[in-house]
Amino acid sequence: MTDELQQRSESAQLGQMQLEQRVLGSRKSSNYLIGAMISIGGIGFLLASISSYFGQDFLPLGHPGSFIFVPQGLIMGLYGIAAFLLALYQWALVWVDFGAGKNLFDKDSGKLSVSRRALFKRIDLEIPLKDVKAVKIEVREGFNPRRRISLRVKGRKDMPLTSVGQLQPLEELEKEGAELARFLGVNLEGM
Repeated sequence: MTDELQQRSESAQLGQMQLEQRVLGSRKSSNYLIGAMISIGGIGFLLASISSYFGQDFLPLGHPGSFIFVPQGLIMGLYGIAAFLLALYQWALVWVDFGAGKNLFDKDSGKLSVSRRALFKRIDLEIPLKDVKAVKIEVREGFNPRRRISLRVKGRKDMPLTSVGQLQPLEELEKEGAELARFLGVNLEGM
């Protein structure tokens, strides 16, 4: 029984020396839905353009074969190509899982390691923990709402830690920010 308690206390001490946070990337259901809608719309516009060029209906809805190609069919073809390129970009972001990564706060080494996936490379950043001045919580409501946790780092701009587009409940955001400030031994700002 004492061995089990000793193992628990050792793992608790290790947990107090390191804090790891996972950051979600672009593999969210909303991005899959948007990618599918853009793809379907782009295919529809391209089929309407091809239908107007050949004078036959390749779409089961409407009668795009009756459109005149030069003004209408051509514009629909351009819309279809633009939607195809936009969908290709959206699916590339989902495939790469853009923005995913982790934040590792290590008191043993005295460093903060931030890693994120970008489109063509991986971004890794190391900052000394002694340069962290405070944990900042930003809450902005309205047309473009923002709820995020960022770090005030000496000699740098504020560094966001939470994923983009993720609106956490305020209670969860406060709890996570307070836990991080307590772990780092710095002030919590913005509340």
